[in-house]
Amino acid sequence: MYVCVCNAVTESHILEAARNGMTRLRQLRETLGVTAECGRCAKCAHQCLRDALGLSAIPDTTVLRTQSDTRFSLATEAT
Repeated sequence: MYVCVCNAVTESHILEAARNGMTRLRQLRETLGVTAECGRCAKCAHQCLRDALGLSAIPDTTVLRTQSDTRFSLATEAT
């Protein structure tokens, strides 16, 4: 399945990158171009990377900006 249509990145590309030692979305951006254009693939790419690394069972801690102010908070996202 295509994860990033802008750069033609598939789940297989992300799996291969994880096998080659990549563990962060930033690394995927630098090497594969994931999220570099429109950014709509970020959530899916991150989940594919977590799946490839075997981290899917661990809750994702994500930094979220609240709409009411500009402060950042940590939120736990259920997978």
